[in-house]
Amino acid sequence: MTAEAKLAERGYRLSDPPPPLGRYVRAVSTGNLVYTAGHGPFAADGTTAVRGQVGGELTLEQGQEAARLSVVACLSSLRGEIHDLERVTRIVKMLAFVNCAPGFSSTSAVIDGASELLLEAFGDRGVHARAAIGTSVLPGDIPVEIELVAEVAD
Repeated sequence: MTAEAKLAERGYRLSDPPPPLGRYVRAVSTGNLVYTAGHGPFAADGTTAVRGQVGGELTLEQGQEAARLSVVACLSSLRGEIHDLERVTRIVKMLAFVNCAPGFSSTSAVIDGASELLLEAFGDRGVHARAAIGTSVLPGDIPVEIELVAEVAD
């Protein structure tokens, strides 16, 4: 079963990535690596699906879902760049930011939502290095922003 089919089985559908919100691109390739820009929790229509601070307006579980939606958005841009997720040989690195209410320190637990989804979709190819950083604000009051680095086959 393909990674995209596994995501669909979990209820996540890749869509065309929304246009960038600034002067950048959603994904860029160099050699056999693809870097995605930071992505928030987008709905299938490109709108922001959830806003707020984790540990404030949002629970840990809502933060984990925002992380899953953010990584799905990254995968949509990745697919847009390489046209087929089956070309992914490895998810190399995830950089994640969590919009945290004062005193909330479970950023790793929030981002586990995204990491677990990558493992379910890609199996061993989804094992990655990661940073999960807490911050007091993110653009548009999104709860999570994620970047991916993926290795792809020619």
